[in-house]
Parts: sequence; C-alpha cells; structure tokens
Amino acid sequence: MGCIHIYVDGSCEENRNVTAETPAGWGFAVVEGDTGLGRGRGDIVYESSGIVITNSNLSEFIGAEVGSNNTAELSAIAQALRWILESGDCECVVIRADSQYALNIAAGEWRAKKNRALAQRVQKLWNEVSTICELRGEHVRAHRGHRWNERADHLAFRAMSGEEALPLQFWKPGQR
Repeated sequence: MGCIHIYVDGSCEENRNVTAETPAGWGFAVVEGDTGLGRGRGDIVYESSGIVITNSNLSEFIGAEVGSNNTAELSAIAQALRWILESGDCECVVIRADSQYALNIAAGEWRAKKNRALAQRVQKLWNEVSTICELRGEHVRAHRGHRWNERADHLAFRAMSGEEALPLQFWKPGQR
C-alpha cells in the first residue's frame, strides 16, 4: 500500500461537566487516492468506530478517564494507529483531524494536563507507527464540507449515539 490518508474524529454528547458516564464516540476512515482538497477523491478502504471506554476493568480500555471531545479525538487517533500496526503494510500515513489538540498531543508536541494515561498511550502508538512508516498529522477545518472529515464525524457521532453508521452509498456529507 502506498501513502494513505486517515481521517479521524471524535464526538461527545455534552462537552461540559463530563464524567466517566458521558457518552463519547470515535471514528476513522482510511482513504486511498485522496488529494486532501475535501472533494471526496479517493476510496475508503476501511472505516471503524466505537465508544470511548472509561472503565479500566474492560480489555478495550486505553486510558480515557472521562467521555469528552478530547478523549474521543485521542481515541480515534489511537484506534487508527492500532489499525496501521495490524495492517502492517504502509509506506506513509497522513492522519487528518479537526482537532489540533489531539494531533499535537499524539505527536508529543504538547503535554496533556488531563487524561495523561490516554495521551501517553496515543504517543506510544504514534512513536511505534513512526518506526515502520513515515507518519505525519495534518489539521482539517471541521464542518466545512470536507467529505472524508465529515465521514469521520458521522462515524464518531453515530457511535456516540449508539447507532450504526449509514453505509457510504446512503450517506451524504454533513449528515450525522
């Protein structure tokens, strides 16, 4: 596989006074042939989504203490990085996110003040992926009609809501 682009996003029901019970979801879409312009060029070769796990007793727990927008964004990056490690066939990866916070935490450029265990886990995954392929993050402006960013948003929102994502052929950008 050549250079791939992975769009990640997180969603939180109410991002104030968050707790471990606050619903939050993550989603990512792996795109081949993307130009980055937002017009939907390329093809989704894989996508995934789920809820932010805050229960440390569950095997899926990766360090999130609360369900928030930030933990959802970081969880999306973590899950995308895990996918890269499992697929193992990459030359370069560009992770595109609408959260500069999550990108900077993941790349180790910023220090987390909260959810440090999650931040450390994501940084460890980022560093591990960086040893097998070229990896970089790029910021995408949220809710501006960028097709693949909107798809990642849809995946995260539906996961947070406990609903299945719409199949790509029935989904339109901006549709949550």
